[in-house]
Amino acid sequence: MACVLSAQPNPTLPKPGKPAMKFANVTNWPAGVMPKAPTGFTVSLYASDLDSPRWLYVLRNGDVLIAEATTEELKGVPPEMLAGLKGAKMTGKSANRITLLRDANKDGKPEVREIFLQSLKQPFGMALVKDSLYVANTDSVMKFPYKSGATKIAGAGAKVLDLPAGGYNNHWTRNILANAAGSKLYVTVGSQTNVDEEGLDAKEPRRAAILEINPDGSGMRIFASGLRNPNGLGWAPGTQTLFTAVNERDMLGDDLVPDYLTSVRDGAFYGWPYSYFGQNEDPRQKGKRPDLVTKAVAPDFALGAHTASLGLAFYEGNLFPASYRGGAFVGQHGSWNRSKFSGYKVVFVPFRSGRPSGAAQDFLTGFIKNEEAGEVYGRPVGVAALPDGSLLVADDAAGKIWRVAK
Repeated sequence: MACVLSAQPNPTLPKPGKPAMKFANVTNWPAGVMPKAPTGFTVSLYASDLDSPRWLYVLRNGDVLIAEATTEELKGVPPEMLAGLKGAKMTGKSANRITLLRDANKDGKPEVREIFLQSLKQPFGMALVKDSLYVANTDSVMKFPYKSGATKIAGAGAKVLDLPAGGYNNHWTRNILANAAGSKLYVTVGSQTNVDEEGLDAKEPRRAAILEINPDGSGMRIFASGLRNPNGLGWAPGTQTLFTAVNERDMLGDDLVPDYLTSVRDGAFYGWPYSYFGQNEDPRQKGKRPDLVTKAVAPDFALGAHTASLGLAFYEGNLFPASYRGGAFVGQHGSWNRSKFSGYKVVFVPFRSGRPSGAAQDFLTGFIKNEEAGEVYGRPVGVAALPDGSLLVADDAAGKIWRVAK
């Protein structure tokens, strides 16, 4: 498996440089063309004709839930970032629903497809706790009653928590994860700006943070902060350590700032917007909060600049070789703020004893059609393992779900 040289712990960071932009034109996949996995693995189409399938969640019975949602409102966007969002074809009317897929005979091809939940508000993260399904809308956490085997949920559900929403920088996604006991929920909330030069995020401490709440929504507190846009969440296998994949800031040049994978410490501050990758002060925030720069925690593992590392799934299956067990798959949605494409693939980070233990490896590639022409077939985001050990990858731009098996 090829190594990703820019994905590593303790990277040597360059000085800030001149920002560049290169937008992806999504052409979709021709018949017979699919992403590429390492030798010995097979890739197949699991589902298609979905409307921006952004996130995946596997229920206890093996049913797969797919959050179909995208950016809707783009008010006050700086021109350079608006161009980036339009170039990536990630704006429009959101489907605002969750679709269920069921592969009853376990042949890798779901026979059942139903709209499971609808009339949501840009849904993203999902978490089943006992007999309740939690859905993280962009502006709230909702709770719905769930019965095993159900293919639909009717009713409005109950709101357990309001969340801050809006902002120009496309950070509408809210993920949610329960602890092993189901006694606490963790909710990600991205920033509403790139690096808060406007002072908007400073007024809302729940942004650029991971929140902790009780299952009824009470007891909300900031679990960790200074995380520009945390998306993927997961517990490192065999530990009680929370990890997140974070989409870092733009407009500091091709190689700044690395997106990252990191453990999340209770009460820790991870730098945004005042510093990056530890205590490297952002020149746009120079001298504003030296106290916070001093306390900024460096993340565990750099995933490359502008890769849009969003998806995260720890592998606990037995289908793949033993070297994959306990490691993390990361979906990289792909760059726009860089002169050459980065991301547009799924990478694998090996773990040992609950910590990253080696260089990241390319796992699912082939999403870039023609870099010179700025063309891509699709853009991977959410990743999730099925009970049989195969891996699903959501390709939101192409409206497809890919399955990787051995």
